[in-house]
Amino acid sequence: MAKQDFYDVLGIAQNSSADEIKKAYRKKAMQYHPDRNQGDDAAEQKFKEVNEAYDILKDDQKRAAYDQFGHAAFDGNGGGGFGEGGFGGFGGGGFADIFDEMFGDFTGRQRSGGRSSRGGDLRYNMEISLDDAHRGRDTRIRVPTSVSCDSCGGSGAKKGTQPSTCGTCQGHGKVRASQGFFTIERTCPACQGEGRVIGSPCDDCNGSGAVRKEKTLEVTIPAGVEDGMRIRLSGEGEAGSRGSPPGDLYIFIAVGAHPLFRRDGADIFCTVPIPMTTAALGGSVEVPSIDGSRAKVTIPVGAQSGHRLRLRSKGMSGLHGKGRGDMYIDLQVETPVNLNKEQKEKLQAFQSTLKSSGKGSGKSTSPESEGFFAKAKELWDDLTD
Repeated sequence: MAKQDFYDVLGIAQNSSADEIKKAYRKKAMQYHPDRNQGDDAAEQKFKEVNEAYDILKDDQKRAAYDQFGHAAFDGNGGGGFGEGGFGGFGGGGFADIFDEMFGDFTGRQRSGGRSSRGGDLRYNMEISLDDAHRGRDTRIRVPTSVSCDSCGGSGAKKGTQPSTCGTCQGHGKVRASQGFFTIERTCPACQGEGRVIGSPCDDCNGSGAVRKEKTLEVTIPAGVEDGMRIRLSGEGEAGSRGSPPGDLYIFIAVGAHPLFRRDGADIFCTVPIPMTTAALGGSVEVPSIDGSRAKVTIPVGAQSGHRLRLRSKGMSGLHGKGRGDMYIDLQVETPVNLNKEQKEKLQAFQSTLKSSGKGSGKSTSPESEGFFAKAKELWDDLTD
């Protein structure tokens, strides 16, 4: 079962401050504390998840690693950057391996029968359009990686032969040496910790059990996916050494900019320019929506730039089929340009009628403008007093 996102566990946004994280943790910890939920196994599990999430997010370095690589940053595989061609390796090992190798006897974590050689995880960076993020998409990707050698079945030994037990470490993968009062255990130099040696290496993989190859994989991008999300393909990473399990492939999604829409979660926003006459008299316009349909929008009389209209359920698809967001239309009144002489004269005459109609009527045709300059005049008068 996949781990829940740490931010979702605490019920906070990814850009939350340290104080917000602490506040959310205290609230969740109090809610699921075992003393308050005696005998409730589900609450106990939630309490453990809340503590694990807070342990990572309260530490700036751990949080940065989690934001970049997710749970993969703490599952025993180190972090890694972007690789060429859209992919990169996470790499393996870490401090746990160092302590196991140097102090296995004392920590009780000594491994027998050789060391784990699970394949490394890979990262693939995929950019998709906002339209694809809304509809979802099935696509193919090509990933250069290492795969199990077909000739030797991943054993590293030439066909017809088998690896033999290492005579130096007797198959344990480690050797011991006494230095004074201490006994130091180290990786066997003869078999490199595998516990086995290959007398007749495979010609195709030179005994590694893996060969370089470009794989073509089918990937389903779910509808509603957001920028920065990742998709895990289990077992599609680097091949493990000599038959060990392969790593995983993580696809990191980047959603490209759209020429008309901008996105905020499940909602989308669109700035729509309207003629000055439509803004003054009211009317209607047709606007596009993210699903390719058209939506008719009614413009109220006297609409101003920045006026926002809402179209329910015309936004992005929700992840895992959770409905749709809303679409917001921000009106932008467009001033006429490139007027000819006749149009300018008529506009000046129209402006004159506005001035004359406003005198003594108590109603202004430009209330915002007059209000602004009235306040400005008061400010100037105060400065001159």
